[in-house]
Amino acid sequence: MAQGSSDMETADQEESSPNMIVYRKIEDIITRMQDDKTGGVPIRTVKSFLSKIPSVVTGVDIVQWLMKNLNVDDLAEAIHLGSLIAAQGYIFPISDHVLTLKDDGTFYRFQAPYFWPSNCWEPENTDYAIYLCKRTMQNKARLELADYEAENLARLQRAFARKWEFIFMQAEAQVKIDRKKDKTERKILDSQERAFWDVHRPVPGCVNTTEMDIRKCRRMKNPQRVKKSVYGVTEDSQSQSPVHMPSQPVRKTTKEDVRKQITFLNVQIDRHCLKMSKVAERFWLAVQDLKKQPLLDVATRVEDIWQEFLAPGAQSAINLDSHSYEITSQNVKDPGRYTYEDAQEHIYKLMKSDSYARFLRSNAYQDLLLAKKKGKSLAGKRLTGLMQSS
Repeated sequence: MAQGSSDMETADQEESSPNMIVYRKIEDIITRMQDDKTGGVPIRTVKSFLSKIPSVVTGVDIVQWLMKNLNVDDLAEAIHLGSLIAAQGYIFPISDHVLTLKDDGTFYRFQAPYFWPSNCWEPENTDYAIYLCKRTMQNKARLELADYEAENLARLQRAFARKWEFIFMQAEAQVKIDRKKDKTERKILDSQERAFWDVHRPVPGCVNTTEMDIRKCRRMKNPQRVKKSVYGVTEDSQSQSPVHMPSQPVRKTTKEDVRKQITFLNVQIDRHCLKMSKVAERFWLAVQDLKKQPLLDVATRVEDIWQEFLAPGAQSAINLDSHSYEITSQNVKDPGRYTYEDAQEHIYKLMKSDSYARFLRSNAYQDLLLAKKKGKSLAGKRLTGLMQSS
């Protein structure tokens, strides 16, 4: 009886903590947003070129709902409030890793309750490694790793070299389960999982909201409430994830197994970087070609480039920062030969600072340098031998 009363007191303390109070208020707003009967935000499926985008809302709709239902008179304040909600991961843009709210036609999606921060998530790097490894196995343009994610994967691979087979097996098993799911459901779950990691492993330069709270104090009071594993790789996980997969029995890892997995992931990372470099190069060349087009063809070509590289769900999406994307989005409304000037400059800087530098560090380039050095060394020895014999 005393134990039961102690648990109740601990639960009450958890619910009355500052973070939890904020979370519950946000969740009340999110629940009202999704309630059609009380005038929630319209959730719809948008038809795009050769595809459909399921269960999305626009930034404009969210901002208008906040102003109407929360009695917010100032537009800037409504956008700020929406951005704070997005920063906690309750809503997220479907085509951007930066969790902020824009008052435009950008598509957003609601996060699944399982991934809400009120569940006291403290995911480990093992979970993050499983997630990134899984992404490399899925041949989808929307699941391509961003540059910072590819670098994180390489670091995690080195850090977890001894247990990488276990991580690889978990990721492989989850991919097999995902393939059995409905295509629309899988697309939604993939985006929700990505948004979860955008909160807990944010883009470099973005604020990590999970590091600005008092969770360490809460862990000390009630450590069993903290859910450390997202994918059920520990035995104390209490609830099932939409992407949950039971742990598989692990056989003893050999050096050959580790070597094979490291080789496989190195190939995957190199392939991803090469593909992203090629996409960036194609975009740069397309913009150069646009500048030479006859005036009558400019508007059509501007639209073609937008659909191929920048539109939501684009087949060859490029990695633009939010500032350049915003400027380009405005420029497209009044198409001209220099519509993509800012985006082209940003991509050029990325190729110069990242793609070229990565190429110089690549195994292929290093092998060429080594072969060249060996060739020079061999030629030098032959020349020395000839001089000595003469």
